[in-house]
Amino acid sequence: MNGQAARDETPRRTESGAGLGWQGATWEQIGRVRPRWIKAERRHFVRFGVTLIQRGFCQGLRAFSRGLVLVALGVVAATASAQSPTQIMRQAEQDFLAGRVEASVDGFDQVARARPDAAPQFWQRGIALYYVGRFEDCRRQFETHRVVNPNDVENAVWHFLCVAREQSPQVALEALLPVGRDTRSPMREIYEMFAGRMTPQDVLSAANDPRARFYAHLYRALYHDAYGREQAAREEILLAAADRFAGVGGYMHGVAVVHRDRLSAP
Repeated sequence: MNGQAARDETPRRTESGAGLGWQGATWEQIGRVRPRWIKAERRHFVRFGVTLIQRGFCQGLRAFSRGLVLVALGVVAATASAQSPTQIMRQAEQDFLAGRVEASVDGFDQVARARPDAAPQFWQRGIALYYVGRFEDCRRQFETHRVVNPNDVENAVWHFLCVAREQSPQVALEALLPVGRDTRSPMREIYEMFAGRMTPQDVLSAANDPRARFYAHLYRALYHDAYGREQAAREEILLAAADRFAGVGGYMHGVAVVHRDRLSAP
């Protein structure tokens, strides 16, 4: 709230059926009232005094109210500043999984500013940036994450997705980040699919357990989405977001649910 400082007003003379009175006078101006005027206009002086008392009370009340607001803001600020980066990070993750994606980005950004040394670790931030359309920032997040996690296929995939949205799938293919050995099934096949050397069916065929099938459906959905195949993307994301994969998908199952819900939003 923007508070406005109280201003002393120049006294103004007003006319009414009862005669002349002064309203809006300052306390200093009381001393300049001439005694004979007071005697001659006693009834107006009484009114003048009441006006000053009322004016002083109202100014005091406004000042008191502003003081309460400032105290409240101070308490809120102190509470916010008392949160550790870890607490803010956890809240941002919870906001994202609850579908409050914009709020989650605010939290992730806050932590990244507070801990720039740790910011490359924040792959969750990169995913949230993708969903709010900040594709350049998303791309940079995954480029820096590669420095601390060079074997992660998912990092390369999300970098691809950000570049595909920012520019085109063809540019994203040319900019595909190299990765080391990711032993999770079917990550090698997922990488090869985005590289154009395997098909979505190859990915699904390599998924031999529930966790692998979850990842196969999720990244098949995102692959189709990147190339504008909306119906195929929708079918796959509905499978990935199914409750049966909640126990094996972890945070990424939450990502699938967010993606599904945003597709369904009006």
